Amino acid sequence: MGDVEGLDRASWWQTARFGMFIHFGLPTVLERGIWAQYWEHIPRDEYAALKGSFNPQSCDPAEWVRLARDSGMKYMVLTVRNHDGFCLFDTATTDFNSVASPFGRDLVREFVEACRAAGMRTGLYFSLMNWRHPGCLQRRAEQYRAPAFYKRLVEETHEQIRELTCNYGKVDVLWFDCMRPDDPTIWRSEEMMAMVRRNQPSILVNDRAGVPGDFGTPENEAIPQSRPWEACFTMTDTWGSAPGDRNWKTSRELVTLLMSCAARSGNLLLNLPPGADGRFPREGVDRLREIGKWLRTNGEAIYGTLSAPIGHSLNIIGPGQGWATMRGSTIYMAAIRWQGATFRFAWLKNRVLSARVLGADCEVRVEQKGDRVWLHGLPEHPPDPLLPVLAITVEGRPERIEPGDFLIL
Repeated sequence: MGDVEGLDRASWWQTARFGMFIHFGLPTVLERGIWAQYWEHIPRDEYAALKGSFNPQSCDPAEWVRLARDSGMKYMVLTVRNHDGFCLFDTATTDFNSVASPFGRDLVREFVEACRAAGMRTGLYFSLMNWRHPGCLQRRAEQYRAPAFYKRLVEETHEQIRELTCNYGKVDVLWFDCMRPDDPTIWRSEEMMAMVRRNQPSILVNDRAGVPGDFGTPENEAIPQSRPWEACFTMTDTWGSAPGDRNWKTSRELVTLLMSCAARSGNLLLNLPPGADGRFPREGVDRLREIGKWLRTNGEAIYGTLSAPIGHSLNIIGPGQGWATMRGSTIYMAAIRWQGATFRFAWLKNRVLSARVLGADCEVRVEQKGDRVWLHGLPEHPPDPLLPVLAITVEGRPERIEPGDFLIL
């Protein structure tokens, strides 16, 4: 994305920095992740019968939005159609949807209305892959590579995207996933994108539909890009509800992950999937509430910040010790390893005017010799149990001194 209009569309998103990803749908009935049908080779008819068991009566989108807001998240993305082709919205294209299930509800409408009522930005995830169509994943037979084979699948996809972008009011983000085959001519991606832009002029679209879109989406890796980008991560190791996956990331790991994305001028889209009853698991809720508490003290180091020209790029506060963001003339250093009452760093070109510890009542004294800086008077022990942050105001725009060969002078 290089056009001025595109940059204007993304301005709110690039200041938000933190969003919620919700993987939900028919795979939740099995509670073994969104790829269960594929990995267990469940026949289409057998899998389709699960629709009769889809009835998450405790599902409350308004409660989802409250949790996201309390956690400091600024936007939410819901999986409205996953790889299995099951739709969480009222569509005229198929009865393989939530309205035609015992659940009997258009969850997309409830979700966007709950977001809108709370002032939360709204995103819809849509997988272009659809296992309801025979041979969708088949790559060997020539017939499966022929565009004519995909005609019905592509037409259905275009119509469902038209429904989503026309029937639910303003949508802020459209998050495509999984093109199979990965040929934009088969999917008529340019035509599809033009339709989306006509229906939703201000919408942001990611990069997984075979056209560049507005932002990049590295998955389970915080890889910086030269364009707006967002890393999506799971809180465990599984996309979708899987109670058997107990490998939960700690609150400290998640806060550090959020800071590491912001320190590279990127966003974090963090996945928390509801269970079969529509409720979020307690482990995830507890972690999100802890992140929200941390952000209420340290949010100025995240929202609306950019990568600082020091910090992670040069490890100026020691290997693995922290990350740095900035806003204007203020640098925010997140100290993974607390150094005690005196904090030391180097390679800073600017003169330091003042420093403070976010959330701590202490008077910080600054000592500086050239590029070397000492901050005195800090608490002896980390003032925040998750990740303490130092705010350092300098003269002018922050700059670094290139260390060259790292010679000790």
